Amino acid sequence: MLSVDRGHTDSLRWVAQGNAHFFGAMATLPDHLLERETALPGWTGRHLLAHVALNAEALGNLVTWARTGIETPMYSSPTQRDADIEAGSRRPLASLRAWVTDSAAALDSAFATLDPADGARPVRTAQGRTVPATEISWLRAREVMIHSVDLGGGVRFDDLASGFLAALVDDIVAKRSTANDGPALTLTATDHYGVWRIAGHGAVNGLHAPAATITTAPTAPTTRTAPTAVTAPTVPTVPTAVTAVTAVTAVTAVTGTLAGIAAYLAGRHTRGVVGAPALPRWL
Repeated sequence: MLSVDRGHTDSLRWVAQGNAHFFGAMATLPDHLLERETALPGWTGRHLLAHVALNAEALGNLVTWARTGIETPMYSSPTQRDADIEAGSRRPLASLRAWVTDSAAALDSAFATLDPADGARPVRTAQGRTVPATEISWLRAREVMIHSVDLGGGVRFDDLASGFLAALVDDIVAKRSTANDGPALTLTATDHYGVWRIAGHGAVNGLHAPAATITTAPTAPTTRTAPTAVTAPTVPTVPTAVTAVTAVTAVTAVTGTLAGIAAYLAGRHTRGVVGAPALPRWL
């Protein structure tokens, strides 16, 4: 498995790149196209802009938590988050566009206030995971990078930095393996050095693990009395090898470009990916 050595500095760089991608995509879309549905079912461009702006504010809450030690959740509740996105989507579009850029700038400024001690402080994500505060920048990088594609302004997964894509695949592979709710996969990037394995239940194109072998303990030699005549000695019992019947998990082999694999694992599309079965929702 390829593992990217991802740090806070890397994530901040990807946040800056993701902001550039997202702002560029937003700028290419005239107002009327923001009224159409995006790649995310049920969300128009307006909803996606509101979500990205609110995400910046929510992650800013986590930065405040890390800096002050006072628990400051991302959202008061999932219901409130959804209601805020819906309300935000109804803002005048000029205001909505400005909200996206202003909230991103505010979060960038907040990141700059984190010192090493703050970065080590645990905070809780919207999904309930406890992570060090240095992970906040990675959460933001994922948002702006992936949603710059979702917005439909011409950005593709192929346009995203390869280092980010490899880190994204690492992240999703770890989460899907922990969830263990989908098929077992081996993923091979055809244009990048990387092979990943996802634990899961059996699928097709089997790569089978060998069955375990159990050896029984030797039987104690038979006790013999002194012979009155010449008697052939009793031969000790030879240990018997018993092959255990084990459950065999079939692993599906998936190949594609690094960008294609990242898009597939993130639940976006399977273009250019071969052998890809359907997956449960990622986030």
